[in-house]
Amino acid sequence: QVQLAESGGGSVQAGGSLTLSCAASGFTHFSNCMGWFRLRPGSQREGIVAIKQPNGPTYVADSVKGRFTISLGRAENTVNLQMNNLKPEDTARYYCVADPSPCVVLSGRPIEVGDFAVWGQGTQVTVSS
Repeated sequence: QVQLAESGGGSVQAGGSLTLSCAASGFTHFSNCMGWFRLRPGSQREGIVAIKQPNGPTYVADSVKGRFTISLGRAENTVNLQMNNLKPEDTARYYCVADPSPCVVLSGRPIEVGDFAVWGQGTQVTVSS
């Protein structure tokens, strides 16, 4: 069974930083595409970053560009999300996603919910002002 396990969420003050990590298990081959979505209160799921394994490229949504960075972990099928200069509006549940298909990042368009078949349970990030 394919599973994604997120870690690193928590509470932080505005201007602070957090790093989220995600490790995939159960894949018979590496997942070509991994990323992160978030669900803010009262909003729909928003795709914020994605990366094509094993060597990029990446997608970064305008809402987090310049503040959030996705990177591959040392182990196969692991990704990290470095979040800097966090704002109260970044408060959300963050979900790691993965898909073995040709990575949507190559298309140049924003990532969408339907681009990823595997979803983690999510980790909460709360930013206070």
